[in-house]
Amino acid sequence: MADTANPTASPTANPIAIPTPRLDFRALAPELYKAQAGLNAQIARSSLGVQLLELVYLRVSQINGCAFCVDMHVRELLSRGEDLQRINSVVTWREVDFFEMRERAALNWAERCTQLSQAHPGQQDFEALRPYFSEREIVELSYAIGCINVWNRLCVGFAAPVEKKPITV
Repeated sequence: MADTANPTASPTANPIAIPTPRLDFRALAPELYKAQAGLNAQIARSSLGVQLLELVYLRVSQINGCAFCVDMHVRELLSRGEDLQRINSVVTWREVDFFEMRERAALNWAERCTQLSQAHPGQQDFEALRPYFSEREIVELSYAIGCINVWNRLCVGFAAPVEKKPITV
């Protein structure tokens, strides 16, 4: 039974309402936040490259519907000089030829490792990584995918607000 006192308790109560921020997970568990941020910092130092990581972070955030993270990773990609058409096409990367094979393999792996309830990554998905990534890089990429999934769950679960501000290129 839906909670009628709390219209956001049921996703059908008001399907067009903007969620109200719930808890500040950063302030309430700063040691966990710092540990998660530390993992992100370690991944950023990997040989994968920040640009590739940001594309993966954006795609996973799109899948998970994390408005806060989508906004952040679009801004990060733009600040690093990424092409707007490529950013706009991350959601449709399979239908366009704007992405290198290494990026395509990473985006495919990111989708497969994020959408586990639909199907687990197959051997063909894993093998598609091998021409473009070392074994260590495959592990690092998998950690990166896991890490952004954690951030997405925190930001979506606690309804992290997206600040309205101009996008600078």
